[in-house]
Amino acid sequence: MKKAVFLITVGALAACQQEPAEAPATEETVAAEPAEMTVANGSPPGTYTVTMADGSTGTSTINGDGTYVDTGADGTAEEGTWQVIDGKTCFKLNAEGSTQMCWTESAPGEDGSFTATSDAGEVVTVTPAAAAEGEAAAE
Repeated sequence: MKKAVFLITVGALAACQQEPAEAPATEETVAAEPAEMTVANGSPPGTYTVTMADGSTGTSTINGDGTYVDTGADGTAEEGTWQVIDGKTCFKLNAEGSTQMCWTESAPGEDGSFTATSDAGEVVTVTPAAAAEGEAAAE
């Protein structure tokens, strides 16, 4: 009989214990990947052929992390950073004492090329390197 009372008491105690409250459901938040940087006209990072007003060309490699490398026809390279400010794409060389140079860009054409005009009035034609290579092969 003592066993029966003990079992009933244990059973009653177990029944009296409250069930642990379920943890409130939490929504799993997935951090959105940051959007890749684009120049002011929406052109993506990449390598571009830049043609100056005098017909000379160079290459500009725009990286999605805000850095760039300009390479002249003679092979000299200059590195810097870029960002979009007030609707313009602005470049600043890493060289000490350099000043920022901003460009207003036209909308890209079907082949991705566009013109860019510096705040000083210099106009260049910018063409994705793949498109520029295709044009050279067609000639």
